[in-house]
Amino acid sequence: MKALVVDDSRTMRMVIGRILRELGFEISEAGNGIEGLDRLKETGAADVALVDWNMPEMTGLEFIQAVRSKPEYDSMKLMMVTTESEMSQVAVALESGANEYAMKPFTKEIIHDKLALLGVV
Repeated sequence: MKALVVDDSRTMRMVIGRILRELGFEISEAGNGIEGLDRLKETGAADVALVDWNMPEMTGLEFIQAVRSKPEYDSMKLMMVTTESEMSQVAVALESGANEYAMKPFTKEIIHDKLALLGVV
């Protein structure tokens, strides 16, 4: 299984990456949405992408909208992992194509449970 972690915080990419590796995923990382799209062009569709909302150059929401506009990524599961906790923000993310939503701070169990809901673990 392949996972893409898109977050402008290197520390957060390391934390999420470690959790995903422990769950058996092969990881690629990106520091913003533009880099995330570049990674997908390089490696092909991931099984799942965990995406921060607030990033420079291209936000997580813009990344999700861009991924959802490309048929070759239709099978990808997309999960927002963010500090944005307003229900209106959650609704916007889901309407834009996110499959799941996890709030920071999170635990390994929360990430595992969300990935299980998506059917990727």
